[in-house]
Amino acid sequence: MMLLAESGTELESLPKDLAAAIESGRIPGSVITRFLELQRSAVMRWLMQFAGFRERLLADDLFLAKLAMECGVGVFTKTAAEYERRRENFFNELEVVFADVVMAIIADFMLVYLPAPTVSLRPPLALSAGGLSKFFHNCPDNAFQIAISGTSYSLLQRFGAIARNGAKLFAVGTTSSLVGTAVTNAFIKAKGAVDKTSEGEVETVPIVSTSVAYGVYMAVSSNLRYQVLAGVVEQRLLEPLLHQHKLALSAMCFAVRTGNTFLGSLLWVDYARLIGIQKSH
Repeated sequence: MMLLAESGTELESLPKDLAAAIESGRIPGSVITRFLELQRSAVMRWLMQFAGFRERLLADDLFLAKLAMECGVGVFTKTAAEYERRRENFFNELEVVFADVVMAIIADFMLVYLPAPTVSLRPPLALSAGGLSKFFHNCPDNAFQIAISGTSYSLLQRFGAIARNGAKLFAVGTTSSLVGTAVTNAFIKAKGAVDKTSEGEVETVPIVSTSVAYGVYMAVSSNLRYQVLAGVVEQRLLEPLLHQHKLALSAMCFAVRTGNTFLGSLLWVDYARLIGIQKSH
């Protein structure tokens, strides 16, 4: 309250969830300081209107930069990884590569968004809520994130964060794959209609099996990698080490996220071939 008074900010002018968290003493002064700093930027001020972005930006002022990094380099690194695994078959399997890249574009945003550490501003659930709902409501968004002052998470709650994000990423992965494979199959059919000589050369991608497989991959491999990346590598290792050097911190985050994206693409191609949904020609 003193920080707000010093800055000339009225409690009533703050977002309702943030104001309620301040009044109940659920967040420390450092979070208020970060909120006031972010409010100086017009872009950040606009994004802070949305609860999900507000919780993530208050936990990490580089969240938006990381989101841009991931989506910006995702297409290039995934295409490079596809070429690395396929080599001389890259152009023969171009339709499959296209499906993988489309799925990556749709999924990249959620891969950064869901496992990102947050400052939880959610109000407590009603007393009538079920035990399972209350449990997952109180779990962190990132299993490895540092709890803010006055908050703590049990080991079971941290495992709950992995399970909850895994379920969300399964839905994201399955949905994005449905879109990607549907677009790919449409592309294959259109190519066959235009060029009769190419008809039958490339089989259409199996939609259901590919979508479910990608959902499982996102829920397990992507979920664990991005949880560790955001909660351990960035928040616990890089942030304390380079806190006063934002440019260097951003560069390191860019490097580790690029490497993680490339690794993920390699793992996906191997996994897809292992379970038989993609075959080497």
